[in-house]
Amino acid sequence: MSLSLFDSRAQAVRPFSPLVAGQVGIYLCGPTVQGAPHVGHLRSALVYDQLRRWLEVKGMQVTLVRNVTDIDDKVLDNAKLSGEQWWALAYKFENEFNRAYSALGILPPTYEPRATAAVPEMLELIDRLIEAGYAYPADDGSGNVYFAAGKWADYGELTNQKINDMDADSDADPRGKREPHDFALWKAHKAGEPESAAWQTKFGAGRPGWHIECSAMATKYLGTNFDIHGGGLDLRFPHHENELAQSRAAGDEFANYWLHNGLVNVGGQKMSKSLGNSIFASDLLNSAREVVVRYYLGSAHYRSVLDYHDGVLDEAEAAYSRIEAFIQRATRRLEGTKHTTSVPADLLAALPAEFINAMDDDLAIPAALGVLHETVRAGNAAVDGEDLEAAAASVVAVLAMTEVLGINPISATWAKAASNDSVLDALVQSLIAERNAARAAKDFARSDAIRDQLTAAGITIEDGANATNWSVN
Repeated sequence: MSLSLFDSRAQAVRPFSPLVAGQVGIYLCGPTVQGAPHVGHLRSALVYDQLRRWLEVKGMQVTLVRNVTDIDDKVLDNAKLSGEQWWALAYKFENEFNRAYSALGILPPTYEPRATAAVPEMLELIDRLIEAGYAYPADDGSGNVYFAAGKWADYGELTNQKINDMDADSDADPRGKREPHDFALWKAHKAGEPESAAWQTKFGAGRPGWHIECSAMATKYLGTNFDIHGGGLDLRFPHHENELAQSRAAGDEFANYWLHNGLVNVGGQKMSKSLGNSIFASDLLNSAREVVVRYYLGSAHYRSVLDYHDGVLDEAEAAYSRIEAFIQRATRRLEGTKHTTSVPADLLAALPAEFINAMDDDLAIPAALGVLHETVRAGNAAVDGEDLEAAAASVVAVLAMTEVLGINPISATWAKAASNDSVLDALVQSLIAERNAARAAKDFARSDAIRDQLTAAGITIEDGANATNWSVN
């Protein structure tokens, strides 16, 4: 394959070569369903949706596993505050995440396992680590089990850190822990926690630690060696570092490539609860068309910081509307000619070489969008110049590129938006009919007033020989 990706472990862009020709296995750290999804969650899921779509366009069969962490300290704490059962709270927010993903046209994963469904595999992995000498039950008999980080010589390889330079693990109950950097594989049941949140084991009643969950689920569904492990940059340490250490210490090769997407800033500041500047998915999706939100979230390079600020969705709306308007305009002009304006069956063959090169270059979406908008400009010029062959080539290329990016305006994914457009069309067409009647009656003052009314609303009208067409400016 010509695709290259930035491997966080190697700290370099590497040519991507799947373990099995024609097949790619991807594991994503999905959400901890303790609360409502925010823009960072959406951005991360969308990044890997873009990667998956591109791999499939290039002929790969992709198996994408995205987990749900449905048992965790925060899940239990938030359920206690709300008075809900912990599993009910987790399921409620899991559904909210999936609704947000669906609203953005993010393809469902091949499988979406819950952590609570893989506890036997976690316990088996813990046993292997104890047997290999890299884990130990707490010395005080509390029932906690820890990974002995200092015993694994390569600990820190993912983030290029030495153990003495790292912060001590804060996720582990200190009872019976031998060293500050040791982290919990199994957490003993605590007084006050619900009995339903505990599993009976030879260590005593308890539940899994965060890191062991993903190691067990990834290998359960993708095998002990798979292609890509992805997630947000905030998960790189300690979560992914610990995942890698415990998996390799147990004898698993684990992931060949580690991908991390950048985080989201709000007005130049890191988004955080403490600053009170979190942008939740529901707020974002209520602020603009869903396809426009997708366009915005997917417009930056996946490794860069995405900044949210006032007006950013308006900018995305304007950019996306130019694409829509060209497709509508070119399709109208080419209707009834020999030229096709449908989505090509072979997307790869219809894509401009510059677009392919950008996508193959570590998924350089900004450069790919540059090719898309340049093709729109060239297509509009071709329509203006009555070069119908060039106009048709442009519209087919635009449809292919937007299909790859999941933002094709005529896709069934955005049928709801198209339905809303039909309502707008009915309103605009009624004004156009009134304007045409005024022109026929030589009431040019009324005709001009209607044109001005439409222009003020952001509507451009074009008078043709046989009809008047409109588009969003």
